[in-house]
Amino acid sequence: MAYSKKFPFLIPFLLFMLHLHESTAQIKGGYWFSASGLPASSINSTLFTHLFCAFANLDPNTNKVTISSSNAAQFSSFTQTVQQKNPSVKTLLSIGGGASNPSTFSAMASQSSSRKSFIDSSIQQARSNNFHGVDLDWEYPSSSSDMQNLGQLAREFRTSLINEGRNSGKPPLLLTAAFFHSSNYYSLDYPAKAINESFDFINVMAYDFHGPNWFPNRTAPPAGLYFQRNSGVYQVGGDQGIRSWIGAGVAAQKLALGIPYYGYAWRLVNANNNGLYAPATGSAFGGDGSMGYNQIRAFVSQNRARCVYNSTVVTDYCYAGTTWIGYDDVQSVTAKVNYCKRNGLGYFVWHVGADDNWVLSQTAYRTMG
Repeated sequence: MAYSKKFPFLIPFLLFMLHLHESTAQIKGGYWFSASGLPASSINSTLFTHLFCAFANLDPNTNKVTISSSNAAQFSSFTQTVQQKNPSVKTLLSIGGGASNPSTFSAMASQSSSRKSFIDSSIQQARSNNFHGVDLDWEYPSSSSDMQNLGQLAREFRTSLINEGRNSGKPPLLLTAAFFHSSNYYSLDYPAKAINESFDFINVMAYDFHGPNWFPNRTAPPAGLYFQRNSGVYQVGGDQGIRSWIGAGVAAQKLALGIPYYGYAWRLVNANNNGLYAPATGSAFGGDGSMGYNQIRAFVSQNRARCVYNSTVVTDYCYAGTTWIGYDDVQSVTAKVNYCKRNGLGYFVWHVGADDNWVLSQTAYRTMG
């Protein structure tokens, strides 16, 4: 007790360091999307160390984090619900997402006062809804000032979490983020030093590399771990992105590789030319061509589709007639998680509601060991 009076910061700091160490060990993360149709009570939480509850919103007028009325009940009970099957799973409130307006985040991050409103309301929402942390999903900072402000936001967020933990007597909330697959966003560098120092870990979105709406003329791996040179498509892969983050100064144990539970469907020009990088004419089904893993497995079954695993790129694909779908199946997930093990990384999946009877999640969990 004498030490705590003389150094009132010491015990909370030591708790924070222990908390930080625990949070970066062998991450097996999964996002749950409230609109997915999968009730939180149906999540097999025994297969995850961290579950992200998506999404809370950023109010452009107040710069405060809000939870929609339609999500309020699900979010407030999320932690209690998923801990019934796995009492040790950590839950995080994810803010933003691909459907949010990036300019709202840009405006928030540009001023000290608005950053404070965002941070304080994030902490309040996480605490009042019994989450263990906050996950920032700003897609994407797209100017040099955005990147600079993101670094400032990260540092201020970490300081606030330490102070809130000290004042509340509770372990500090986790702080994570979902970032672009590379530390360089189309010639703009993420503030890697601030990210490494401020976040417990980051989720690297190593997917959406190719899709029929933005690469319509050839089939391609939507989330290949590696890329094939001279393939005629944009050369990008998850390994390339991970290496860029490590090269920028973010510790490997703070990186979780993203694994998509969905793929994209192209329309082949010729049903007999059906391999990777085959000529195509855009989406097979309209829209952006995206399909959840459970939908892809149903397509395979109903159409007796031929399934192929390419170990060079690390991707699965299937085809039937002129429909060609690139995605991650058991083989790709196994290879990617083994890659994570070799390189000291964690992994996360988007999203758990698209799994097929937990096949992919069980594969990832067992492979990581």
